[in-house]
Amino acid sequence: MIELALVLAIPLAAAVLLALFGHYRVAADINSAGSLLTLVAAGMLTIRVISEGPLVVLDEQFFVDPLNVFLIALTALVGFTTSLFSRPYMRIEHDHGRLSASRLRLYHSMFQMFMCTMLVALSTNNLGILWVAMEAATLTTVLLVALYRTPSSLEAAWKYFILCGVGIAQALFGTILIYFAAERVLGPLGGALLWTHLDVVKGGLEPTVLSLAFVFLIVGYGTKTGLVPLHNWLPDAHAEGPTPVSAVLSGLLLNVALYAIVRCKVLVDGALGTHFAGNLMMGFGLLTVVVPAFYLSRQKDVKRLFGYSSIEHMGLITFAFGMGGPVASFAGLLHMTVHSLTKSAIFFAVGHAAQMAGTQIIDNIKGLIKQSPTIGWGLMLGALAILGMPPFGVFTSEFMILTTAIKHYPWATPILLTALGVAFAAMFGKVQGMVFGEPTGRPLSHNPALLPVFLHLGLVLMLGLWIPPYLAEWYRQAARLIG
Repeated sequence: MIELALVLAIPLAAAVLLALFGHYRVAADINSAGSLLTLVAAGMLTIRVISEGPLVVLDEQFFVDPLNVFLIALTALVGFTTSLFSRPYMRIEHDHGRLSASRLRLYHSMFQMFMCTMLVALSTNNLGILWVAMEAATLTTVLLVALYRTPSSLEAAWKYFILCGVGIAQALFGTILIYFAAERVLGPLGGALLWTHLDVVKGGLEPTVLSLAFVFLIVGYGTKTGLVPLHNWLPDAHAEGPTPVSAVLSGLLLNVALYAIVRCKVLVDGALGTHFAGNLMMGFGLLTVVVPAFYLSRQKDVKRLFGYSSIEHMGLITFAFGMGGPVASFAGLLHMTVHSLTKSAIFFAVGHAAQMAGTQIIDNIKGLIKQSPTIGWGLMLGALAILGMPPFGVFTSEFMILTTAIKHYPWATPILLTALGVAFAAMFGKVQGMVFGEPTGRPLSHNPALLPVFLHLGLVLMLGLWIPPYLAEWYRQAARLIG
C-alpha cells in the first residue's frame, strides 16, 4: 500500500510545492526530483505486484494488477525523462521571451498535477474516480496547451476543452449505464462501480445496457484517445503547446484513455459473449489508421506532422486490442510501449530543432545533422523507428499485429499495409529534408538535453532485438487480463 500511496502523493506534493515556488530557478530541479521519486516509487510498486500479485487497497478504491502497473511504470518513466528534457527547453523559451516567470510556475505545477491525474486514472478501481481523473487531466492540459497565450494557442486550448469536454460527458453517461446494470446484480451497496466486483459478475450484467454503455464509452474516451472522427483537437494541441506537453500528450495521455476503453471492453465481452466491442474497436481503429496517413503529406508544421502520426498509431493499437487474443493483445501492449518511448523521443528532438530554426515550419528547418549531429541523428533515428523500420521495436509490434490480421481478418490487411506505406512515404520525405541540406538555424543558448532521446531510442531498439523474459511474461499476464 505504501508504494501506491507514494506514486500518487509525490506528484501531488510536487505540484503544490511548484505552485508556490515554480518561478524560481530551482523549479526545474524540483520538477525533475519529484518525477524521479515518482519513478522510483513506481518501480517499487511494480516489483511488489510482480512478486505478490494484484493489490486492492484503500477500501477497494484502488487496484493494481500487471496490466495497469505496466502503464504506471511507463508513465513514470516518460514523465521523468520529459522533466529532464524540459529543463534546458523551458530555459531557452524564457530567454527568448516566450514565457514569463509566472508562466513557468504554471507549467511546472500543472506538469506534476497532470502526472498525478494520469496515475490516479490508471490505478483506481472505481469507474467513477476514473472519469473524474480523466476530466482533471483534461483541465490541467488545457492550461498547458494555452501556456504561450497566443491567439492560436488559446484557440487550440479552447478546441481541446470543448471537444474533450463533450467527449468526457459521453463517457460519464456510459459509466452511469454500467452502474445501472451492475446495481441490479450487486445491489446499491455492492460496489457497482468497482471494476473488481464488476469483473466477477460481468456474465450476469444486462447485455443490452452494456452494449449501449460501450458505445458511449468508446465515443467519450475515444475522443481523448484521438480516434477518428473525434481527433480534431489533437494536431492543434500538439502544434501550439510547449514541446514537453506534446511529448506527454502523445506518449502518455492517449494510453490512459485507451486503457479505460480496454477495461470496459473486458466487461462488455463477458456480458455479451460476442465480439461486439472488439468489432467496434476494430472499426474505429482501422479508420484511425487510414485517415491520418493521407493527412501527413499535407502538413507544414512539424509538430502537427507527428501529432497525426500519434493518431495513426493509436488507431493501430486500438485495432490490435479489438482483434483480441493473446498475440494481438501482446502486440498491442508492446506497441503502446514502443510508441510512447519513440514518439516522446521524437518530440524531444523536434523541440530543440524548432528552437534552433526559430520556427516549426518544416520547409524552414534544414541541415540539422550538420548544425547539431545529435539532434539530427536523434530525429532521423526516431522517424525510422516510428515508421516501423527493423530492427526497432515498432517493427516487431506492427509485424505481430499484421500477421494476426492476416490469419483472422485478411480483408483488413491490405488496408493497413496501404495506410502504413502512405504514412512512410509522406513522413520520411519530410524528415529527410529537415535533417539534411544546408543549416538554417542558430545555436541554442543552453545545451540540449539529448540523453532522454537516445535512452528512449535505445530501449526501443532493445525491444526490437530482444524482449527480456520477465518483461515478456509481464506482457503475457497483462494480455491474459484483457482476454
